[in-house]
Amino acid sequence: MGQGRGGRAVAGALSGLALLTACAQGPMPTPTPTYSSSYLTPEPTALAPLTGETVPVGALTAPSLAAKVDNHPDARPQFGLERTDLVFEELVEGGLTRYVAVWHSDVPAEIGPIRSIRPMDPDIVSPLGGIIAYSGGQQRFVTMMRDTNVYNAIHGQADTDDLMFRVDGRPSPHDVLVRAPELIARHLDLPAPAQQFSFAPDVASSSAVREGTATESMALRFGSSSAPSWGWDAVRGVWARSQSGVPDVDNAGVPFSAVNVVIIRVPVTVSQGIPKTELIGTGEAWVSTGGMTIHATWSKGSRGEAIRLVDDTGTVIRLAPGNSWIELVPLSGSVAFTAPPPPPPPAPTESPAP
Repeated sequence: MGQGRGGRAVAGALSGLALLTACAQGPMPTPTPTYSSSYLTPEPTALAPLTGETVPVGALTAPSLAAKVDNHPDARPQFGLERTDLVFEELVEGGLTRYVAVWHSDVPAEIGPIRSIRPMDPDIVSPLGGIIAYSGGQQRFVTMMRDTNVYNAIHGQADTDDLMFRVDGRPSPHDVLVRAPELIARHLDLPAPAQQFSFAPDVASSSAVREGTATESMALRFGSSSAPSWGWDAVRGVWARSQSGVPDVDNAGVPFSAVNVVIIRVPVTVSQGIPKTELIGTGEAWVSTGGMTIHATWSKGSRGEAIRLVDDTGTVIRLAPGNSWIELVPLSGSVAFTAPPPPPPPAPTESPAP
């Protein structure tokens, strides 16, 4: 049945209303484009085991490389020492010191000069595993080192002929260098090192900064020919190293530095004229970070255990993220700390005129 006049009138009115409404609202809006976020999920992170710094997961799977590094005046400046994760300084004969230097998170092209092994080195290196590079040594000490879980890379052996070489311009025996990345690349079957110390997330949260006392410098004496010291460099935010009152510099002329300086007092025994730092035991220690120092106790229960540091309440000490030097100072030596000078008194204010 057809639509009547009433129906047509209603339809016309509705059509007119729709037209008026459309005119009032303007043109029809276009659809909003689909939102697309530019946010990228951060890659998962882990801690570098020897420095406590944040790194991508899987970034540090290679073994660590430790080396017996010379500290004779003719060996300075050393190669690559400024890029270490850890450095252990130890007394050797003649009142001198040598280093067990450890690279893992930052490996330079060349390291050295390397020297011969000593009887305390197995106790130092065993917790790290990985590789130890040295120039040889008395057979009794080489045997001790070979009896560990660490790969022995020795100058003059068939497996190191193309990796260890003598550099021009240095007198022998202070001239043997190591091609570090190539040496590590041949031993990627070895595991990465275990974490050696506890770490805070930043300097401000470290044990020394939170609980310690302000320190300007530290003076150490290992023996008759070795008196290193550390001074707080507030501009660089690190401890800067000197030897016998002279800055101890790298090849660029910049003093060696450390975020953390760990000083432990150790007994030293002597066998056939060779000093041995006794690291299995316990004793007094100090940890310096961020211009502050906290008193501590160190302990090490066996060759394969890492050094443990606790404060005077028995709480585990946390270092700041970054590199560390561990000073194995003999009980017969000395350790002295200097506090920063007090701030100047405030200037007097004038009284108002009467």
